[in-house]
Amino acid sequence: MDANTISLIISLISGLVGGNIAGAAMSPEKNLGPLVNSLSGLVGGGIGGYVLKTLGIAAAATVATHTGAAPDPSVIDLSSILANVGGGGVGGAILAAIVAWIKNASEKAK
Repeated sequence: MDANTISLIISLISGLVGGNIAGAAMSPEKNLGPLVNSLSGLVGGGIGGYVLKTLGIAAAATVATHTGAAPDPSVIDLSSILANVGGGGVGGAILAAIVAWIKNASEKAK
């Protein structure tokens, strides 16, 4: 598996967790349930990871060897993993909160 795929998987999983944490933090009447929280967190995690990678904050999960040679794709960089976890988790939580806000606003408008 290449580094970009690993980074995407990490962002998606952490987004899923972030969406469920955001749902658990909401009041029961605003919580959308585990399925919608998971789906919105999954999408938000992917978006969050993509945005961080585009901004250059989260790189692909590879690190250069200590000899100064080219990056070795089989070596995983912990800081890149943590950046992907943070970006995916925050992105998932934000999108889950936005989806909950839109749903509750549309119910109040009825």
